[in-house]
Amino acid sequence: MLAEVPSATLLGVEGHRVLVEVHVGQGLPGFTVVGLPDASCREARDRVRAAILSSKLKWPDTRITVNLAPTHVRKVGSGLDLAIAIALLGASKQLKAEAFRGLAFFGELGLNGTLRPILGVLPLVDALHGGRVVVPVDNLDEARLVRKDALGVSSLSQLVSVLTNEEAWPNPPLQEHEIAEGGDSCDLAEVQGHPVARRALEVAATGGHHVLMVGPPGSGKTMLAERLPSLLPNLDARGAMDVSRVHSAAGLLRMRNGLLRRPPFRSPHHTASLVALIGGGSTLLRPGEVSLASGGVLFLDELGEFPAAHLDALRQPLESGIIRVARANTNVTLPARFLLVAATNPCPCGIGQWGECRCTPGQIARYGRRLSSPLLDRFDIRLAVDPPEPAMVFASQRSGESSSEVRSRVELARLRASERGVTSNRELRGEALEKFAPISEQGQKLLRSRLESGSLSMRGAQRTRAVALTLRDLEGTGGPITTDDLEGALLLRGEEQQIGVVA
Repeated sequence: MLAEVPSATLLGVEGHRVLVEVHVGQGLPGFTVVGLPDASCREARDRVRAAILSSKLKWPDTRITVNLAPTHVRKVGSGLDLAIAIALLGASKQLKAEAFRGLAFFGELGLNGTLRPILGVLPLVDALHGGRVVVPVDNLDEARLVRKDALGVSSLSQLVSVLTNEEAWPNPPLQEHEIAEGGDSCDLAEVQGHPVARRALEVAATGGHHVLMVGPPGSGKTMLAERLPSLLPNLDARGAMDVSRVHSAAGLLRMRNGLLRRPPFRSPHHTASLVALIGGGSTLLRPGEVSLASGGVLFLDELGEFPAAHLDALRQPLESGIIRVARANTNVTLPARFLLVAATNPCPCGIGQWGECRCTPGQIARYGRRLSSPLLDRFDIRLAVDPPEPAMVFASQRSGESSSEVRSRVELARLRASERGVTSNRELRGEALEKFAPISEQGQKLLRSRLESGSLSMRGAQRTRAVALTLRDLEGTGGPITTDDLEGALLLRGEEQQIGVVA
C-alpha cells in the first residue's frame, strides 16, 4: 500500500514543499529513506519505529520505502518525522486516508512518541499554500503567525486519537501579541556629550549609511552603537515577516512573542568563525550573524581584531544585501540587508593621537592593513570619537535628546525616501540618484576635484551624494545638492581629517 502526506523542509531561511511517500509491500523487513535525505533525516527510521511502538501502534514487519519528493531538493533535519509516521500508519492501514487528507505535518518524534519543537516553523508553514498544518504544540504560536487555522498536538498517540475521532482537536486560544512602541532598553539620552557622534547616528539611521567609529578605549564607541537601533523606526508588516523568518530558521523566534517589530541588533565577537558570521554550514545551511542582523544593525566591535578574510567577506553583501551560499548539492540565498556599525582603536595600544602612543610606526602600519581599502570605502560615515570631557563624566542630568525624539525626525525623513521608492537613501543607485539628488554646478566641481585627487573613489562620490541627500531630508529642504551639503557629507565621511586607521 502507498500513502502520501505533505510537509516541508528548510534550506537557509526558506521552506520547500516536500511530499512524503511511504510504500509498505512484500519483501524482507527493512526501512529505506530515499530522496536526498541528510544524516539526521535518515535517522528518522529509528525515531519513527520507537515512537510508533511506544504509542501502542503496530510496526509493519514488511518492506518499507520512504520517498521524499522532489528528489533534487536536499532534505535536512528531523522535521519530517511526524509526516513519515502518519504516512506509514496510512500505508499500513492503521489510519484511513480520509483521516489525514488535506493536512500537512511537521515535528520531531521522541522515542516515547512525544512531539518536540523544530526550527524554522514560520518559513516551513509559509511554504505550504493549501490545507491545514499540524505542528508540535510548542510551535503552535509561531505557526499561527502565518496560518491562523494551524493545529497543535503534543504526541503521536494524541494525534492518532484525533484522526480516528476518539478525541477532538485541541484548540488553545489564539495569542494576541502586543508590540510596544520603542521598547529598546538603551536610550540616546544616556550618552553624555558627543554632539557630532549623536548627529552622525541620526544621519545613519535616516539614510541607512554604514558607520565606522575610531577612538581610544572608553571613549563611548560601544555605547553609541548600542543606541543606534533605538533611532530606527519600527519594521513594517513585510519587514517584520522577513526578519521573523530569519530568526525562526535560526531557532530564536520561539523565545519571543509574535513577529519582530523592532530592528534587530547583533554584535558577534571577533573570534566568531566565518560560517557563524556569514552563514552556511555543511548540512543545515543556517543563517549567520549578518542575516540575523538583516533589517537592523550589525555591530562589529574591535574591528581590527577580526580576521581579514572575515571582513572582506562582508564587502559583497554590503552592496547587494544578500549572501549566496553554494554547496555541492544545494545553493541558498540568505538576506543581509543590515546597517553596519564598526568600532576600532586607532592602533594596537589604543591611544593613537589622543595621547602618548606606545606603538612603533611598523606596528601602526600592520594594524592599519587589517582593514582593506575596499572595505573602508563602504563606510559612508567615519567618526573620530574623542574621550568625554571630565566634567561630563559625573554629570547627573541628561543633556541630550532622547531616542524617541530623534526617531520622530528619522521617521519623518524616511517618508521622503519612501516617496522615491526606497526604504533609505543608501539604496539609491545610478539613474535614481541622478534623478533625486541633482548636484549644483559648484557641487559638481567639488566632487570632480576630489575624484581627480584620488581622495574619493567613484563609489565614495556616490555615497557622499546620498549622505548629502539625507542631510537635506533631515532639514526638510529641497532643490539641488549644494556645496555646503557635500562638505557636510565629506566631513562625516572623514575626508576633511585624518582618523587613525582610516587615513
